[in-house]
Amino acid sequence: MLQRLTYLLRIWLRTMLLFIVAKLVFMLCYVGSESFAVTDVFAVVWHGLSLDFSTSLYILAFPFLLTIAAVWTKVSSIVLGAYYALIAVALALAFVADTSLYAFWRFKLDASCLSYLSTPTEAMASVSTAYLLLRLLLVVVLAVAIFFGYTAWTGKLHFRGSKVPRVLETAIYIMAIPLFVIGIRGGISESTTNIGQVYFSQNQFLNHAAVNPVFSFFASMERSANHLPDYHFMDDSEARRIVGQYYNTQSIRPDTLLRTKRPNVVVVLMESCGAIFTQLEGRPDVMPRLNRLMSEGICFDSCYANSWRTDRGTVCTYSGYPSFPVSSVMKMPAKTRFLPGMARTLARKGYRTHYLYGGDINFTNMRSYLISTGFEQLTWKKDYTKEEQQLSEWGVQDHITFNTLATLTHRYGDSREPFFIGYSTLSSHQPWTVPVSQFDDEILNSFYYLDQCIGQFVDSLRQTPLWDNLLVVLLPDHSIDYDGVGEFDRRHNHIPMVWVGGAVSQPRHIRQVCNQTDLAATLFGQMGIRHDDFAYSRDVVSRSYRRPIAVHTFNNAISVIDRTGFAVYDLDTHKLIVNDSPDAERLINVGKAVLQSVTKDFKQME
Repeated sequence: MLQRLTYLLRIWLRTMLLFIVAKLVFMLCYVGSESFAVTDVFAVVWHGLSLDFSTSLYILAFPFLLTIAAVWTKVSSIVLGAYYALIAVALALAFVADTSLYAFWRFKLDASCLSYLSTPTEAMASVSTAYLLLRLLLVVVLAVAIFFGYTAWTGKLHFRGSKVPRVLETAIYIMAIPLFVIGIRGGISESTTNIGQVYFSQNQFLNHAAVNPVFSFFASMERSANHLPDYHFMDDSEARRIVGQYYNTQSIRPDTLLRTKRPNVVVVLMESCGAIFTQLEGRPDVMPRLNRLMSEGICFDSCYANSWRTDRGTVCTYSGYPSFPVSSVMKMPAKTRFLPGMARTLARKGYRTHYLYGGDINFTNMRSYLISTGFEQLTWKKDYTKEEQQLSEWGVQDHITFNTLATLTHRYGDSREPFFIGYSTLSSHQPWTVPVSQFDDEILNSFYYLDQCIGQFVDSLRQTPLWDNLLVVLLPDHSIDYDGVGEFDRRHNHIPMVWVGGAVSQPRHIRQVCNQTDLAATLFGQMGIRHDDFAYSRDVVSRSYRRPIAVHTFNNAISVIDRTGFAVYDLDTHKLIVNDSPDAERLINVGKAVLQSVTKDFKQME
């Protein structure tokens, strides 16, 4: 019996040691890009032990069951070898993926990565072949090392006699099962083991470093098993009351922004283009043409992104629908067909609708969403030559697709019917491959290139008759982490929304705080079109818009901003983690009410 118990102890200790070493390597990989002290390393290891303990017991469960079997019969080494091979590959994948993806995602490994496997080319477009091959090599080497750690250095599980009778030894193991379950569960209280229990610092990197990536991955799978978790913070009646105070969809005597009720509309969804690259946040040099358009058209100075990924931001823009922290609405085609859509609303008013994207329009179910919300024609990567498709990892570069956009605008402009064109740029995205070198910084180069494309597109239309009745809306899908400005900084989700074209009545700055979801109601308010079905889109220039506020969600967190300041609430720890407002509790309460109300609304769609 002692030998069998020693075998289990060795497996458990090696698993715990492996998790600790993985944390140290994870932190070592981010020395220089993240700020932490040597003492923080010990704190990360200490606070992360509870998740490591729970996860190690999960891994130990199968050897534990085989140990019970070994009391009565010989256990095949092939069975154990196969199990350890599986565990070795899984752990190697988890460690390498977690450490690599954190640089892009800024959160721990979770099940959202699985949603990109259906379109692997697009999922890998942000990195080079050498990058992928190196990671693959690391996975192989690490898997082999872990496998031998479990097999060659822990001894063997023998079937041999014991001074303790078999029945008694078996009974002892069976009585230990509840202890096993309690260890995995994290105790006997109502609260079970969860990611939030290891958070200990105001430095989110340290909290993330303490999280076990294997536990994080499987916890997120459970959390998203039904596509959308339940969010319940208060009575539904209270949530509706709060939402009703802040989300009035009525257009009551809105200020006049346009010369016409039926402009031709082009919406340019600018990939990743946060205000940190514009004069709105003190950078006049990166996007000079966009900065100039801000003074020539209508600039919404205090607009904020609703989400942090293109699939989310696209839905927020064209459906005026808020995003969820861990779930992508676009990836749920059974539901997206019930969403409101700007294209569908305009099509009912006689508009022809078209969407343009230089990448794979099947990525993240984009095609399904666009068609179901009213876009009649689609132009995408496959409509270009092979040479054009291969100019960048994501697809056709922006200067080519902007030319297509100009061509489409002229083609539809020759018709008597009004038109609505949506367009997603793609070049301002990792790996930042663009044909300009204005800056030493590749990220700044990408946005400078996007700015050039915007300027050339506007110039190509300004001198044509089309311009007089044209409205071009320039709006990012989301922003990105750059130069230390991350999700816990108010500036991160600040985005420029600019309306330009001959349809604009006069230059103007709208200083009200708003979200990108407010585009639909604000535009339809100018056009005299009812927008009651856009329940979470607000007419920013309406007399009804009395409580300006912007709500943003990212990986299991909510941030909210208004004129009083900025606050961030973590849904794992259920704690306020950024408090930059004297009224932070109210801000977060609004964010919770919106999330709860939208969740209930979405689940009831049919």
